[in-house]
Amino acid sequence: MDVTQAVDQRISTRAFLPDALPESEVRQWLEQAQRSPSGGNLQPWRTIAVTGQAKDDVIAMAAPILAADPRGQKTEYPIYPKDLWDPYEARRRQVGEMMYETLEIPREDRAARIAWFSNNFRFFGAPLALFIVIDERMGHGQWGHTGMYLQTLALLAEERGWGTCMQECWGVLRPALKEHFKLAPTEMIWCGMAVGKPDPNHPVNQLRSTRAPLSEVAELHGF
Repeated sequence: MDVTQAVDQRISTRAFLPDALPESEVRQWLEQAQRSPSGGNLQPWRTIAVTGQAKDDVIAMAAPILAADPRGQKTEYPIYPKDLWDPYEARRRQVGEMMYETLEIPREDRAARIAWFSNNFRFFGAPLALFIVIDERMGHGQWGHTGMYLQTLALLAEERGWGTCMQECWGVLRPALKEHFKLAPTEMIWCGMAVGKPDPNHPVNQLRSTRAPLSEVAELHGF
């Protein structure tokens, strides 16, 4: 597999086979991802990997909090900006509707949509989950570098035949996760990532989101 193929075939996997990922392979994967770009070589990320009972403990911790309030806990770092504007809001809504259409869950069946969304907080059945930690004192550049680390993890996973789903949704549980993982006072969970072998028969894994045309997102000067 070359890089172009890995980039093209990567999707947000939302249904996984139960097959466990061996610790030796997970360690090798994380070690290889350390070659991700990093301005000033700060490597501002820290990764917590959970599987088995450790993963189940996170799910159990999250359940009563979300049952009390599906919006989760207050955070100074919301997932999306307030009053998200077009074309960004239109893109976000479009991919959501594409997903529910693929799952054959109509707009009026709100209960079924909520039930599906709750799978986020069970890692969509993935056998492995990562939590990406960053220090709150870091600047916007270091957040960008950590994003490059996430992409590196995702592409290396593709090479292995694994699927991934970046999960910003865990941002609504940052205070609880901070306590659960006993993070340092200035550390926070940025996001999660579900990892495992994709279920090839689940319809949600047939979803391929659209991308804006190049003319909408890029300018070429001097050619």
